[in-house]
Amino acid sequence: MRSFVSAVAGLTLCAASLAVTASVTESDMLGNAAQPSAAQRTVVIDAKTRWVTVERGDVVRFVANGQEFAWAFNGMSSSFDLNRVAPNGTLGRQLKVYVWPNAEDLADK
Repeated sequence: MRSFVSAVAGLTLCAASLAVTASVTESDMLGNAAQPSAAQRTVVIDAKTRWVTVERGDVVRFVANGQEFAWAFNGMSSSFDLNRVAPNGTLGRQLKVYVWPNAEDLADK
């Protein structure tokens, strides 16, 4: 009987964790689009740009190939391909963005 109760409890916990995981959206992970006017800084991406580093909470305006977009880095990811959030054709190649913890994140530790 004890092993049956343990098995049911384990299955219940697994189901609960799947429900929580399923509710995490791409916006939760990566952040969200922002108005370029809300940007705190501008990053111009050219052929020499190898990666971009930002802090969590930053709103950054990106300029590449004559196009621009802005992104609020308020998600949970620590790095991702910027093409995942850039308008199609803006970058023309893979470019990794690294999201560093901000002072508030570090103060929580």
